[in-house]
Amino acid sequence: MLKELEIREFAKLLKANEKRTVMRQYDEIQNFIARAHRRMQKNKAIRTHLRHLVIVPRMIGLKLNIHNGNTFVPLQIEGEMLGHRLGEFAGTRQKVKHGAAGIGATKSSSAQSVK
Repeated sequence: MLKELEIREFAKLLKANEKRTVMRQYDEIQNFIARAHRRMQKNKAIRTHLRHLVIVPRMIGLKLNIHNGNTFVPLQIEGEMLGHRLGEFAGTRQKVKHGAAGIGATKSSSAQSVK
């Protein structure tokens, strides 16, 4: 039932900021959904840089690849994601991975030979 809601009807159920955003993005969301459904008929995932789009009910079930600034992150849109933006599910920052300290980085390693 929720998937059948018109975008403007769904916007009335959102908080103020998301409601305004959906109303402003109405044409962009419509074009994205139409393009996505055409592409899904060919069984291809949709690659997009549109991280600012708000997820609406007609997007449920789409398979997207969202750009995070470096690569495309695969995403399956589910009902719990409604009202959020696409970019929230494709993090742009990775966890810092520290390697071993280099020679000279600590007092004990500076006394070691370079070999």
